[in-house]
Amino acid sequence: MAAASSSSASPRSSRVGLRATHEQEAVLRRAAEVAHKSLTDFILDSACLAAEQTLLDQRLFMVSGAEYQDFMTLLDQPESENKGLSDLFARKAPWKKS
Repeated sequence: MAAASSSSASPRSSRVGLRATHEQEAVLRRAAEVAHKSLTDFILDSACLAAEQTLLDQRLFMVSGAEYQDFMTLLDQPESENKGLSDLFARKAPWKKS
């Protein structure tokens, strides 16, 4: 996903507007200067990095070694009968024609 945070990777074709307080703008401009980036590049790079982290948080979770082993043990057990799930899969999908 790192490619999404690179502002210069491809030409920009979309516009994103936002409003900020004077204090927020000042902090962003100062940080952009320190990073030797334009304000746009700094905001886009920072926003994409935060977005990527948010999306990764939805797929990656950290557990201890013991928790991981417990999880793997559960996965290795044979499946048990689940009446509700069996009933659900036995039904015809509502979008399929008769």
